[in-house]
Amino acid sequence: MAGEEVDGLGPSRCRDGNYGISIADLRIINEQKGLEAVEHIQSKYGSVVEICNLLFTSPNEGLSGAPADLEDRIKCFGSNVIPPKPPKSFLQLVWEALQDVTLIILLIAALVTIGLSFYPAGDDGGDGSDSSEQEAGWIEGVAILGAVIVVVLVTAFNDYRKEQQFRGLQSKIEHEHQFSVIRGSKDMHIPVGDLVVGDICQVKYGDLLPADGIIIQSNDLKVDESSLTGESDHVKKGESTSPILLSGTHVMEGSGKMLVTAVGINSQTGIIFALLGASQGEEKEKKEEKKNGKKKGDGPNEGSQTNTAGQTVPLLTSDADVKVDLGSINPEVPTGNSHNSNNTNAVNNKVGNGEPKKPAPQASARKEKSVLQAKLTRLAIQIGYGGTAIAVATVLILIIKFCVKEFAINGNEWTSDKTANYIEHFVKHFIIGVTVLVVAVPEGLPLAVTLSLAYSVRKMMDDNNLVRHLDACETMGNATAICSDKTGTLTTNRMTVVQSYIGGVHYKQVPNFETLAANFRELIVWGIAINSGYTSRIKLSDDGGLPAQLGNKTECALLGFVLDMKQSYESVRQEVTEERLTKVYTFNSVRKSMSTVIPTNKGYRLFTKGASEIVLKKCTHILDCKGQVLPFSPEDQDKIVKTVIEPMASDGLRTICLAYKDFVKGESDGVNDVTFSEEPDWEEEGDIVKGLTCLLVVGIEDPVRPEVPNAIKKCQRAGICVRMVTGDNVNTARSIATKCGILDPNEDFLVIDGKEFNKRILDEDGEVSQELFDKVWPKLRVLARSSPQDKYVLVKGIIDSKMSTAREVVAVTGDGTNDGPALKKADVGFAMGISGTDVAKEASDIILTDDNFTSIVKAVMWGRNVYDSIAKFLQFQLTVNVVAVLVAFLGACIIDDSPLRAIQMLWVNLIMDTLASLALATELPSEELLERKPYGRTKALISRTMTKKYYWSCHLSANCYILFTFLGSSVF
Repeated sequence: MAGEEVDGLGPSRCRDGNYGISIADLRIINEQKGLEAVEHIQSKYGSVVEICNLLFTSPNEGLSGAPADLEDRIKCFGSNVIPPKPPKSFLQLVWEALQDVTLIILLIAALVTIGLSFYPAGDDGGDGSDSSEQEAGWIEGVAILGAVIVVVLVTAFNDYRKEQQFRGLQSKIEHEHQFSVIRGSKDMHIPVGDLVVGDICQVKYGDLLPADGIIIQSNDLKVDESSLTGESDHVKKGESTSPILLSGTHVMEGSGKMLVTAVGINSQTGIIFALLGASQGEEKEKKEEKKNGKKKGDGPNEGSQTNTAGQTVPLLTSDADVKVDLGSINPEVPTGNSHNSNNTNAVNNKVGNGEPKKPAPQASARKEKSVLQAKLTRLAIQIGYGGTAIAVATVLILIIKFCVKEFAINGNEWTSDKTANYIEHFVKHFIIGVTVLVVAVPEGLPLAVTLSLAYSVRKMMDDNNLVRHLDACETMGNATAICSDKTGTLTTNRMTVVQSYIGGVHYKQVPNFETLAANFRELIVWGIAINSGYTSRIKLSDDGGLPAQLGNKTECALLGFVLDMKQSYESVRQEVTEERLTKVYTFNSVRKSMSTVIPTNKGYRLFTKGASEIVLKKCTHILDCKGQVLPFSPEDQDKIVKTVIEPMASDGLRTICLAYKDFVKGESDGVNDVTFSEEPDWEEEGDIVKGLTCLLVVGIEDPVRPEVPNAIKKCQRAGICVRMVTGDNVNTARSIATKCGILDPNEDFLVIDGKEFNKRILDEDGEVSQELFDKVWPKLRVLARSSPQDKYVLVKGIIDSKMSTAREVVAVTGDGTNDGPALKKADVGFAMGISGTDVAKEASDIILTDDNFTSIVKAVMWGRNVYDSIAKFLQFQLTVNVVAVLVAFLGACIIDDSPLRAIQMLWVNLIMDTLASLALATELPSEELLERKPYGRTKALISRTMTKKYYWSCHLSANCYILFTFLGSSVF
C-alpha cells in the first residue's frame, strides 16, 4: 500500500502504536459468522482492504518486516504464543518422589529405629547384646534414611531431566511448524510464533491455521471447523459468504490470502485455553478468595489483564497447557502428547450449539498399549505378587522364630522394661521385610524405559525422525508391515518433465518452443502458469546449482518445463493475478485434477490439468500439430493411452494431461467453444469441466532415491513387509516398485488399483468383508490409483486380520490432509516433514524431517534397540534382586536374621536401579538388529536364551553368597 516508512515502523505509521482499530473491535469481527461477518465488515469498515489500512498493512505487499514494526505490533496486540504450563520445580519433583508407598514405609521405619536407639533397652534375658552395637544402633536408621534421601534425589533429578527433554522436544515440534506469509512483497515461511496482527498469510490445502483472520482472496476454500464447533461438515469460506477464519481449524480444500486479526491468547484457540486454565485453577482461586476475604469479581480487573492499547483481554492462567501436558506424564509409562493433540476439543461440550457432546474416543485414550508396555505391565504385576509373598513370609518367619526362641525356649516374659527391646527387634524384622519388597520390585524399570526412550528420541532427531509420541519409538521395533507413499518417500520428489506429447508428436526431450504452432505457445505457457498454485514456483540458485522447487512438486515440474522452453511463467502471473481468477477447482483425491477459469476478451477460458486418464475422458477434441482443433473420439483416446501414456508409465513416469475450453459470450465460430448469454453457474463443476480440448500430455520423472532399494532389502531381512500405496497409475507404480525392490519378478505378488481393490474386498452390501480382505492383503505389494480412504481400509484391514498368529504391527506414511485417519489408525504414523500438511503432522506419531524411507528403517533400529536395552536391564537387575531376596529369605529361615542388612540391600538396589539404567538404556543401535524378525506381540519379554543366562547367573551368585554366609568364618 502507499505510504512512507516512519523509523522502520511501516507505511504512514505513528510512533505510539495508535492503530485505527482495537483488539476489542477485531474480536467483535472474529465472533461474527457467515453473512453476518460480511454485513458487519461492510457496514462498519467498508471492506477488508479498509481494515488493512487501519492496521497499516498492505493486502498485496504485506508488512514491511521491519523489527520495530513487528515489536510494536506484539506490544499492542500480543504475540502468537500461548504460555505453557510452568515446569515443576525440583522441590515439587522431590515431593512427588516421596509419595512412593515403600519409601514412606522405610522412612517411618528408619525414624522409629533412630528413636528406639536412644531409648534405654532392658535385659532380654539372654547372653546380652553387645553394648557397643546398642550404642551405635542409630547408625542403621540414619543409613536407611540416607539411602531413602539419595533415592528420592536421584528420582527427582531424573524426572527433572526428563521434563526438560520433553520441553525441548515440544519446542522443536513448534519450531518446525511454519507458515507462509507475505512481507515486503516477498513470500516467506516463518515460525507460527512469529506471526503478528496485520500479517498477510497465504492459506492453502492442508494448513492448520495458527491465528484468526479475515479472507482477502480465496479459491474454492473449505475449512474443517469441527475442532471448535463439533460439526463434521466442511464449511465453505469466501470473501462474500463466510470470510472469518479461526485458529485451530484445518483447511481441507482450496487456497487464499488471510489478514491476521488475532494471535496468541486473543485468538479463538487462546481464548479456549484461557477457559481451560480458569476451570483448572478454580479451586486455587476459591482458596485465595477465602484467605483474602474477597468475592470473585471484587477486584478492578478480575480475570483479565490490560495491554498497552488499553483493551482488556482474558488472562491465560498458568494452568493452561499446550499440546504436551508435561504435568500429566506418568513416570512409569512414559508417553508423549495426546495423539489427538488438538486440545480445543476439550471444550467441545460447551462450544457450538451449547449442547454437551461426548468426547471423541481418540481424545480420551491413546491407541492400545505398545507391545513393550503391555509386557512390562504383566511382568511388573508378577514380580509384585512374588515380592510381596516373599516379604510377608520373611517377616512372619523372623517374628515367629524370635517369639519361639524368646518366650518358649528361653522362657522369658514380656515385661514393661523389655518392651522397647522387643519392639526394636520387631521393627528390624519389619524393615528387613520392607527392604526385601523394595529390592524384589525393580523400581529402576520405569526409569530405564524412560531414559531409553528419551535418549532414543533425542538421537533419532539426528536420524531425521522427530518423535511426537514416545511409545511410537518402541512400537516401531515390532513393526511387521510398512505401507509407504511413493512420491518423496521412495523417490527424490524432484520432478522434471522428460517426455511430452504435443500436436501428435511424441518428444523425448524438451521441444523447441519456436517450432510449435502459434496456437500452442500461449495455451501451454498460460495453461501451466495460471492453472497451478501461485505458491508453487522455481527459485534459481545463486551458486549455479539446481533451481529450488517451492510448493507442489508436480506443478514445479510443469513450471520448469516452461522455463526449459525459455519462456516465463512469472510474467503471465503478473498479468493475471490471483484476484482476477474467476473460479478455481482445486486438486483433491476425488477430482485428481485442477481447473481454473479466467476472464478473456470474449468471455472466459478454462484450463484443466490432472491424471492423464481422468482428463482425457473429459476431452472431446484435440489440437493437431498445426494447432487446429480436431474431434477426439474414444478410439483416439485409447490409441493415445496405448502408444503414449502406457509407454511413459512403463518407464516409471507420472503422466499429466493438460486441456482447455473457451466460454464465449454471444456468437462464436470456434470448433469447441461454448456460447452463453447469461453468466455460467460456476458451482456446477460437472457441467463446466467437460467437453475439453486436449492440449498436451507430459511424462514427469521422479527418480527413485539411490539408497531406497538397499533400505527395503534391510526391511525384508528384518521380517518387515513393505507395500507401496500411491495415486499414480498401475504401470507407473509397478515400474517404481520394481526399481525399489518391493516387487520381485520371481514372486507372485499383487499389483492392483483402488477400483480393483474395492471390488475384491467389498461384499454384496458394499461393506468391507474381512474374509474377502484376508484373501487379498498377504500378496498385495502395490496399491495404485488409491484414495486416502483406500489407504485407511488397507491399514485397518491388516490390523484387524486374524491370519497371523500375532496381530500385525502396521506403520504407514502420509502427507495429505485426508491421510489423517490412516495415520491415526496405524500403530505408527509417519508424516512427511517437507511435503506433509499440518493436518497430517498433527495426526502422526513421528515426523520424517527429510521425507526419506531410509529414516523409517533407522526408526526400526532404534525401536528394537529400546526393546533390547530393557531386556538386558531386566536380565541384569533381576539376577541381583533375586539373589538378594533369596539370601535374605534363607537367612531368615536358617539363622533368624538376614545376612544382608537392610542398608546393604538398599544401596545395592540403588546402584542396580540407577547406574544400570543409565548404562544399559543409552546403548547405540547396530545394523545387526535388522538381521532378525520382530519379537512379536505374544513372545515373552525374557527369551529362552536369557532365561538360561539368568538361571546360571543366579545359581552361581546365590551359591557363593550362601557359602560365604555359612562357611565364611571357618574359611576366612
